[in-house]
Amino acid sequence: MDQRTYNQYCATARTLDLVGERWTLLLIRELLTGPKRFGDLQTSLRGLGTGLLATRLKHLEHEGLAQKITLPPPARTPAYALTPAGEELGPAILALARWGLKWAMGEPRETETFHPGWAVLGLRACFDPEAATGLRAVYEFHIDDEVFHTRIDDATIEALHGPAQHPDVTITIGTEAFLRLTGQDLTLAEAIETGAASVSGDGEALRRLKGLFRLPLPHDRKTDRPSS
Repeated sequence: MDQRTYNQYCATARTLDLVGERWTLLLIRELLTGPKRFGDLQTSLRGLGTGLLATRLKHLEHEGLAQKITLPPPARTPAYALTPAGEELGPAILALARWGLKWAMGEPRETETFHPGWAVLGLRACFDPEAATGLRAVYEFHIDDEVFHTRIDDATIEALHGPAQHPDVTITIGTEAFLRLTGQDLTLAEAIETGAASVSGDGEALRRLKGLFRLPLPHDRKTDRPSS
């Protein structure tokens, strides 16, 4: 099948020629948090059939945005990773995420799924560098069966899937309570008080956590006002 094109000599149009097809940007979103096996991508992108997933991955490979790799020991299994060109789409994906948090989220729909691993990129999107000035700490998150961590190093952030070697703070919370946190109708302190979450580790690092990630206030696109 021929690749569709806008036939415009314009940087925006040329970029959309490469990544504008359905599921393509979501594939890049998944790979921004590290290499993924084909099965990992199937799990995270429910609704994307096996054949279409293979087609989209071949497209990303052909266009120099992704490449096949072999994971290091002990896995030693084939996986997909972004190329440098693919990695440079990161700021655009994060900008879309921030815009969506402000203008597009609202309440979850009955047909929508949520994968806790998507929060890895969300941490980057909501990170406030000024609030992290002078802080060096590693936070490990357990959301149901999903484990990921973020490393804060003086106003910079690294967020990755998997456990940390030496976390300063460990936070355990269920998916429902986590969604309430992101919906801003529950605080971490309230979740801890009610038993919906538990924390352990360094008290000062935990105290700083509250201000590190700032969710934009949801707005109504039609009124241009904060949603009630």
